[in-house]
Amino acid sequence: MEEEASRHNVVLVMDFGSQYTHLITRRVRQLGVCSFCLSAGASLDAIAKLTPSIVILSGGPHSVHEPGAPTVPDGFFDYVREKKVLVLGICYGLQLIVKELGGVVRPADSQEYGSTEIRASLGSKLYGDDPAMMTQAVWMSHGDEAVTLPPGFNVVAKSVQGTITAIENTELGIFGLQYHPEVTHTPKGIQTLRRILFDIGGVVDDWKLQDLLEEQIELIKSAVGPDEHAICALSGGVDSSVAATLVHKALGDRLHCVFVDNGLLRYKEQERVMETFKRELHLPVVCVDASTDFLSRLRGVTDPEQKRKIIGAQFISVFDKFASHLEEELGKTATFLVQGTLYPDVIESCPPPGSGKGHSHTIKSHHNVGGLPEVMKLKLLEPLKWLFKDEVRKLGKLLGVPESFLKRHPFPGPGLAVRILGEVTESHLEMLRQADEIFVNSIKEAGLYDEIWQAFAVLIPVKTVGVQGDRRTHAYPVILRAITSEDGMTADTYEFKNKFVKDVTGKICNTVRGVNRVAYDFTSKPPATVEWE
Repeated sequence: MEEEASRHNVVLVMDFGSQYTHLITRRVRQLGVCSFCLSAGASLDAIAKLTPSIVILSGGPHSVHEPGAPTVPDGFFDYVREKKVLVLGICYGLQLIVKELGGVVRPADSQEYGSTEIRASLGSKLYGDDPAMMTQAVWMSHGDEAVTLPPGFNVVAKSVQGTITAIENTELGIFGLQYHPEVTHTPKGIQTLRRILFDIGGVVDDWKLQDLLEEQIELIKSAVGPDEHAICALSGGVDSSVAATLVHKALGDRLHCVFVDNGLLRYKEQERVMETFKRELHLPVVCVDASTDFLSRLRGVTDPEQKRKIIGAQFISVFDKFASHLEEELGKTATFLVQGTLYPDVIESCPPPGSGKGHSHTIKSHHNVGGLPEVMKLKLLEPLKWLFKDEVRKLGKLLGVPESFLKRHPFPGPGLAVRILGEVTESHLEMLRQADEIFVNSIKEAGLYDEIWQAFAVLIPVKTVGVQGDRRTHAYPVILRAITSEDGMTADTYEFKNKFVKDVTGKICNTVRGVNRVAYDFTSKPPATVEWE
């Protein structure tokens, strides 16, 4: 992260646990500015190493009055004053600024959640003189409110209910918004962020993927010695394919790709992926069938986190064996493992409050982040770990990765194990593979595949009563899920026409033995996650 930051103006987002924190980073990057996210528990030294031009204090679920509530490190406000770093507090971040600098925050008489109208002061630094910004709808989500401001601060906007919604201290360069400018529910929020970044903060929009591509190639070359080799774990998805192509560009034939059949793949996935690698990516790939080992270790396991960690450890075991074979064959030791870890993987694998490592809740452990064993023989090389999914697709396009790869729907590293609730068995896998194949093929036949970010089936291992062929059945339900998204961090349900869902339901119930009921998941993210486990 430090290497990347040294080349750009940096907007640093301090994460106090808001479900929208990642969106702040995304919006800043969309405006062409380099942005990273640090846990609220990060030290002042960690902040200073990134030499930020702007620090944004995110929202969060806590109250500033709670014992142990997250805060900025000691000396933070002295540091930003000395270095002339602009600070923006959003929601909890505003309340934290007010409390830490001598103001008063208290529980609101009436909490504000959802869309609210605000009225701004003409001529403020935050809103300027644009009449269109003086009255606007914004997205609120708070239980506390600022009632008395610290010395030197002015109120520059209030809600129609009279709540303080924007504050500023132009001398110190510290600003606060009680609402969320980063969400689409605040239509003029992007204009406010643009004003803060460019008009007030004076940063430069120098975050370009072409520059990032060239920088990453140089970083890979400097990290991997001239005689060292690397292994790349290819899954057939966008992330690992782009990571492999990028590292191959840097290392050439010192990169060795392996595709692991873990027994948790979709219908005919091994044959299809290997053929596509050969025909379209032209990467040297070895297929290792380790399905027996994976499935035997998952036998009897029902806890989703335990599944992920077992799968992560087993992947590493396969890669270690593959590295040993390479050493025998080439006389060279593979010292690096390349993975297509993305920024959402890192964010969603962060530890829970009270662990001493951060204030965001762990949503899930990714097999290429939280599922890794503590001791590994191979060093990790993760060239995409600061990028979101849509950024990876754009990078892949610059690298010449075929559209057929870039448009593929995401598939989780732990495979179908996280789409089968409860124990993973051969019969459950077979049912799920067939149902998933019917669903995805129907989407493709309807010409809807590119409109949907991800679509898949889930098997619920609780039997329900049905009637098929004039007989009573006791079989499993399948849940269908299809979403639209930019990066997988937030998602909306894709709304099919009724006839499509009915047709797919009929095909699954009439074709997949052991399934007698189909339901559709209408839940967005949040409150749900994309995957079920």
